[in-house]
Amino acid sequence: MRFRRNAPLDTGQVRDARGRSMGPGGVAVGGGGLGLVGLIIYILISVLSNGGASGAGLPPQLAPLAEQRVSVNDTPGDIDQNCKTGQDANERTDCRIVAVVNSVQKFWNGVFERSKRQYMYSDTVFFADQMDTGCGTADSQVGPFYCPRDKLVYIDLGFFDDLQSRFGVGSSAFVQAYVIAHEYGHHVQDQLGLFEKLGSSNETGPESLSVRTELQADCYAGVWAAHAVETQLVEELTQADINDGLDAAAAIGDDRIQQQTQGQVNPETWTHGSSEQRRRWFSRGYEQGKPAVCDTFSGSI
Repeated sequence: MRFRRNAPLDTGQVRDARGRSMGPGGVAVGGGGLGLVGLIIYILISVLSNGGASGAGLPPQLAPLAEQRVSVNDTPGDIDQNCKTGQDANERTDCRIVAVVNSVQKFWNGVFERSKRQYMYSDTVFFADQMDTGCGTADSQVGPFYCPRDKLVYIDLGFFDDLQSRFGVGSSAFVQAYVIAHEYGHHVQDQLGLFEKLGSSNETGPESLSVRTELQADCYAGVWAAHAVETQLVEELTQADINDGLDAAAAIGDDRIQQQTQGQVNPETWTHGSSEQRRRWFSRGYEQGKPAVCDTFSGSI
């Protein structure tokens, strides 16, 4: 995955809080992250309110729509000066994340415009170690997440180290892009009113609302990937890039994580979906390229 060398980057969509002094620790909460052990599914426990799951698929307004880790050499807080073009994104990991955020949001803005809706941009916040958020105090072990209360995506960029060391996921540029695109899938769900429709629930299991929500975000990530080059920020996506994304999706399936960490698989406690489910829904979004195919709330998944 490479970015167009002269494509301008908008650092206004990213807040760099690395190195900032944070308040005292608290309960780490997350909403729709990628499934590290210990992640609390905040959007399904604390935020969702009123209404059941019936008819909670893609809203009719959209139905017609046919790393490398950040290294110690990436100085925190200087993205405004260092992340100006796609060439910077090709050379620096933090700039690469800026470029992905720009591309993902440009794509979804276009989708909403064609549906006569307004897309509300959401910033991504880089943090290190600990961060106070609208969803509580998050630390580096939470993993990336979208917080519905403050409408922000949060990521400790050391997360990519965890993917590699704990789950054997490579650190390619597209793996990083998949992570970000998944979280913005949750932001899209939020704007479409999905969370309000689902109601408060702590249900788990292979067909649960939690799993369905996460698989839809995977599918939305695949839809963005299908159109990434059209955003004029991404120069090229290869089949090798897509394979990296599929491998990442499989590596963080609930079944694989449980097998690695507990030595056994318990489907009744799944919150994000199996390796096969995550690969399949990302592939569905990528191969068909339409948000309308990402209805994970109708029928079996």
